Amino acid sequence: MIKRIVPVLILFLLSTAQIHAQDETAWDAKFAAGGGFTPAWFVPDLSMINQKVESFGVGKFSTSGFFATGGTGFISIAIIKNIRLGGMGLGGSMKNSSLVNGKRREAVYSLGMGGVTAEYTMPFIKNIAVSAGVILGGGGNSLELYENQGPESWDDAWKDVTSAQGQTKHRTISNSYFLLAPTLNVEIPVYRFFAIRLGAGYNFALGNNWKVDNDQELTNVPKELNSNSLFIQAGIFIGFFNY
Repeated sequence: MIKRIVPVLILFLLSTAQIHAQDETAWDAKFAAGGGFTPAWFVPDLSMINQKVESFGVGKFSTSGFFATGGTGFISIAIIKNIRLGGMGLGGSMKNSSLVNGKRREAVYSLGMGGVTAEYTMPFIKNIAVSAGVILGGGGNSLELYENQGPESWDDAWKDVTSAQGQTKHRTISNSYFLLAPTLNVEIPVYRFFAIRLGAGYNFALGNNWKVDNDQELTNVPKELNSNSLFIQAGIFIGFFNY
């Protein structure tokens, strides 16, 4: 979705930027329209997950978080001053691995989120944009566990799948949910058509839906296990920025 939003916004900007530049005084509110690359850093609550992956033998995941990438697009709307609407998406993962009894074990934790964005840009702050907003959308996280003996041939791989004594094991535990994420962002225009962003938000996961392997229901999930996460984001945007 984000890959579609950003090119449309850029085309719109190229066709209208000259008009805006000719009459800066026509704007009595902050205006921005653009999109681009959004690197981020997720810091999820991994306390319950770490209890299990440590017993699996691969060690705990870092509680300081992991790198994610994505994209963001937005545009100010004329009917309400200083309000902008848009969309964004982020995703990333981290993994731990080790040798246990001669077999390679690996745990991979992944997290992704995306949705529509609404932001209010504070008009009393000049030359930069400070915006408070919210993301409404959906997200998902997963934990994949692997155990195998390393490289194997095509035929051996199929024998392993069909044999009751197979040597390769793989499990996937996943969760999908609606999300509500309040955000606070600061954008600094480097040039009229280029800006950088720094910001943060907190992802509240609503309506958890836990599954195991091939979309089978996972029951008795501990109440303490959640998919909430803090995220810190940056942005490199191309567009039109009138602050």
